[in-house]
Order: sequence, then C-alpha cells, then structure tokens
Amino acid sequence: MRIGFIGLGIMGRPMALNLLRGGHQLTVWARRAESMQPLLDAGASGAASPAALAAQADLVISMVADAPDVEQVMLGENGVAGSGRTGLVAVDMSTIRPAAARAIASRLLASGIDFLDAPVSGGEVGAVAGTLSIMVGGSSAAFDTAQPAFACMGGNIVHVGDSGAGQVAKAANQIVTGVGVLTVAEALNFAARSGVDPARVREALLGGFAYSKILENHGQRMLDRNFKPGFKSWMHQKDMNIVMQSAHELGLCLPVSAATAQMFNAMVGSGLGEEDSIAILKLLERLSGGEG
Repeated sequence: MRIGFIGLGIMGRPMALNLLRGGHQLTVWARRAESMQPLLDAGASGAASPAALAAQADLVISMVADAPDVEQVMLGENGVAGSGRTGLVAVDMSTIRPAAARAIASRLLASGIDFLDAPVSGGEVGAVAGTLSIMVGGSSAAFDTAQPAFACMGGNIVHVGDSGAGQVAKAANQIVTGVGVLTVAEALNFAARSGVDPARVREALLGGFAYSKILENHGQRMLDRNFKPGFKSWMHQKDMNIVMQSAHELGLCLPVSAATAQMFNAMVGSGLGEEDSIAILKLLERLSGGEG
C-alpha cells in the first residue's frame, strides 16, 4: 500500500518505521527536515508538503501534537485536502477532542476524503515494538482500508464506532492511566514516608486486587527513578484537559479526573513538563517535604 505519514516525533518515527518494515511504500513529511532523515535513510521518500504527500498515497496518517496541528496538516494551506485525491482515506492517530475529530471528518468528507480518528495507547515502547492499542472511530469501509497499516503498528486494534468514537475511547484511557499513575505514585510515596520499603510494598500489592500494569511497569520505573520520557507530562496535561473540556460539554461530573488534571497542571507549572508523566512522584515528594 502507498502510505503517507505526517509527524515524525517520539511516537510517529517508530510507527512510520514499522510501516516500512511491513513492506509498505512510504512517503513522509515533517515540519523539521531533520526529523525526516532517519526515515529517508531507512528507505522512505520525502515530500515537500502534506498535499504533495497525499497526492501519491492511498492512505495518509498523521501523528502530531493537538487539534490545531491536525487541522493545519489536513485542511490548511498545502494540506491533505488540497491534494485533489478524492477517495483517499486519512487517519489521524494524535489525541484530540472528540468534537474536533468530528469537525475535521466532516470538512474532509466535503473534499471527498474519508477520515478516521485512531488515537493510540502504549507510549514509545509500544510504538517501537508495534504493539500499540489503536482505538478507531469512523466508517467501516475506511477502517478496512487502514487495517493493514494498523496491523504493522498495533497489537490491539478496535473499531470503536462512528467518527469521534476513537477519541472518546482515548479520553477514557487517559482517565484510567492518569489516575492510575497518580495513585501508584501516592501509594509508593506513602510507603516511603511511613518508613517502609516501597519496593517491598509494591511487591506485596502486585499479588492482590491492587495489581495493574501501571503498578507493575510504571511502579518499577518510579522505584528506579527512571523518569526518561516515554510520554511527557505536558502531553498528559493536554490529554486530561481534553477530558475536562469534553466533560464540560456533556455536563458530566468527573471529580477524580479533575483532581488528576490539576496535578498535571502543577507538574508543568513546577518545571516537570518535559519529564515522563511518572515524575508526578517527584511532585508528591516535594509537596510532602521529600527529595522531589
């Protein structure tokens, strides 16, 4: 399949590499030319703009920061919609508001382009391994077209529903993961401040109903104080803001999500935005008079 890939950051680069390894013909574009070089070295072709990329593709995938970036590459000057490629399927794998995904889908459809919102979970590790969880919203026909590409990048691929449904699933995912990271950090900080070895506490918790992937994986990284970013704190702040904006639009009460969103706001405000989201442990330590 001829695939165009837009956005070659911490997630996009390994995802695009996995498409190449899967045997697809790949064309790439990124705002910074140096971001494209590793893909060009691996055998991809480069394009001068998203429109030029889309003109030679059957499927276009974007992996960028937020809704304004998606709108720019899909609908802006020299964007995908300007390629004249009716019948094209465009997929955005970024995390944006469900309402924004639906609006972009509607505008692209007017240009004859079918759109899928397909955000992912699994972080840089999952992107490199090709084991991402991919949550998809949009038409069944577009999903079938994109399925071979998804299979190169993910291990758990679910067509959740109509346009925007993938982003709703991702927002729910970020509630669970955001609250989970904060909860594990609180538990380990509580153990340490109580004078008990947090590693032994974690070991005990892994054997009961408190077990979770977050406790197992992120909990160990907290103990190792490995805060190298796989998913930066500012990204989780952005995602929790999406959750709270959507809750406001729906008139929903999400009290635990609201508290978690405030903690990620505090992380960014205290200079921890570029560190992994598990560095929320540092913030709790600072608030508790610890090392931080």
